[in-house]
Amino acid sequence: MAQIKIKQIKSRINCPEVQKRTLNALGLKKMYHTVVKEDTPSVMGMVNRVRHLVEVTNA
Repeated sequence: MAQIKIKQIKSRINCPEVQKRTLNALGLKKMYHTVVKEDTPSVMGMVNRVRHLVEVTNA
């Protein structure tokens, strides 16, 4: 299956708690941290919830 790189590019400080938990579920801990995940519908749904905070590229 295809993989994607997810990089946090904006701060989580003034975000709602739901978005902070979504970033934690994706494995993003701090600014400019990058994780590689499988391109599944559930992961893409989480990325869509925080699309203004992250940058997504193909791995």
